[in-house]
Amino acid sequence: MHPEQTIPAPTGGKSGGDKAARRAVTVFPVLVLAAGALGLAAPGVFEGWGTGVPYLLAVVMFCMGLTMTPLDFQGVVRRPWAVALGLVAHYLIMPGLGWLIAHALHLSPQLAAGVILVGCAPSGTASNVVTYLARGDVALSVSVATVSTVLAPLVTPPLTLLLAGEYLPVDAGSMVTDILKTVLLPVLAGLVVRLLFGRYVDRALGALPWLSALTIAAIVAIVVAGSAAAIKSAAALVFLAVFLHNGLGLALGYGAGKLARLGQPASRAMAFEVGMQNSGLAASLATAHFSPLAALPSAVFSVWHNVSGALVAAWMARPAKSPDGQRQSNRSDA
Repeated sequence: MHPEQTIPAPTGGKSGGDKAARRAVTVFPVLVLAAGALGLAAPGVFEGWGTGVPYLLAVVMFCMGLTMTPLDFQGVVRRPWAVALGLVAHYLIMPGLGWLIAHALHLSPQLAAGVILVGCAPSGTASNVVTYLARGDVALSVSVATVSTVLAPLVTPPLTLLLAGEYLPVDAGSMVTDILKTVLLPVLAGLVVRLLFGRYVDRALGALPWLSALTIAAIVAIVVAGSAAAIKSAAALVFLAVFLHNGLGLALGYGAGKLARLGQPASRAMAFEVGMQNSGLAASLATAHFSPLAALPSAVFSVWHNVSGALVAAWMARPAKSPDGQRQSNRSDA
């Protein structure tokens, strides 16, 4: 997951919370973009670092676990229908879109598998921060992101095998093991540490997002460096694929919430839970199971979905016009 995915949605003062959240979704894309540029400009610096990507991802996931509490799972019990809908929408819409886009753009087998793998990844709590900025249902966002991560070992490998198997060989069993080692176990370890040493962890919460940010930036630099030679010829096509994948995911996620009559705040949460992916996991799996080139869509997605998420959130949270033409607050939490 991304570093901003370890940032819990602000719960303090509205002004201070907004500033912290906006700083997170502003600084992170810039940091990742700089890391990608470094990997592209000096790929030799990161030669041989590819084997370290799973361990770096495990650090990010452990940090995420440190920010979690049992309260994150209460939403599943309180609103099982809404959470189930979010999970089904996420794991149907994004994998399906990845497959359709790969076919429509006639992507090479490596890039096609990479785009599909991004679609099959779970969502992450980066969407929680963006949902907060959009005045959406943060509790629902947290629940869907948490459960989708827990279910990833059971869902991501078979979906990847089903949809990407026509492009490249997929070892679903090995992928399950990798997700357990680099995602689920580190998250659970972080959660246990938080439960046992919560008082000490609370003091370090402010530093966790930045530790994660630096770690995921290193992952992006390594991934980009590994496919630097192919980026110049494929970058435009990959960005088009990512732009369509993310944009359609946001729109269809929002539409799914509206169709199910979940209400405006929950529909906004659905948009970000469907359209924003754990591209850090996708990059790690693509590097380990396919090739550095297959990880390129994940690296681009990692930057773009945070930029687009922040823009869409700002648009959703804009003040609405009253009948007399004056601006009114558009807060869904009012």
